[in-house]
Amino acid sequence: MLNVLVTGSNGQVGSEIKELSPNYPYHFFFTDRDTLDITNEEAITNFIQENNINTIINCAAYTAVDKAESETELANKINHIAVKNLARLSNEFLIKLIHISTDYVFDGTNFKSYTEDDTVNPQSVYGKTKLDGEKAILEYNLKNSIIIRTSWVYSYYGANFVKTMLRLGKEKESLGVIFDQVGTPTYARDLAKAILEIIQHSTFNIKNSSTHTEIYNFSNEGVVSWYDFAKEIMKMAKLNCIINPIGTKEYPTPAKRPYYSVLNKSKIKSTFDIKIPYWKDGLDDCLRRLGERR
Repeated sequence: MLNVLVTGSNGQVGSEIKELSPNYPYHFFFTDRDTLDITNEEAITNFIQENNINTIINCAAYTAVDKAESETELANKINHIAVKNLARLSNEFLIKLIHISTDYVFDGTNFKSYTEDDTVNPQSVYGKTKLDGEKAILEYNLKNSIIIRTSWVYSYYGANFVKTMLRLGKEKESLGVIFDQVGTPTYARDLAKAILEIIQHSTFNIKNSSTHTEIYNFSNEGVVSWYDFAKEIMKMAKLNCIINPIGTKEYPTPAKRPYYSVLNKSKIKSTFDIKIPYWKDGLDDCLRRLGERR
């Protein structure tokens, strides 16, 4: 029996894992910052020992990309120091660790989809702290552990781009949305399903099947701009709000975003036999769950 600790369980991916968890034969421990402070190494140690944890899914993260530019210390504490704690203790107690990272570790200047081996060059505090978290895990070279880089996450839970567009689409006649940043949305439920499939896959569970930490990319299939994404949200929800394309320069933000963050998912699909849904299918499911599909 796997005893699985899920950190950040009130976030988008953590919440989806929690909802899906009854379908899997594992004993899950769902925590958030109020029930387990992962920046406190002693608290994590006690929790691991008391509950005989043998797998950790780290969904906890500081994700306020623009705020991170001014809250550098807090972003580093959650995205780097806390991850270092989890990595060190996973190494000590022989725990398998799944950690969620981001496309922001790249600079977004690629002309083709990013693979796991492409050069990293984060352009924001958020991206830098997430990369430091990755490096902390790789430093301990954990066996049978993985880092999953993802992008543009949204879900039924929490605050996200889809919910913002739905709200504004009902309030306004028109909206300007960035057209020159291209990537792929990730429906958190699809990522949660992939993670749960991975922890029951033989490649992940065979002892010493992987002698070091592996990095994988995951997002839904397809390529889209934020503008196209917003257009499709309005179309599916049958909202009359007109979406106008605007350039990144017309909408300056404290943190620099990648212009191009399409992720190549070949490695995760072939390793774990995962079938990844098209991004419109994920959006359709999310809107139906929200009661917004028209």
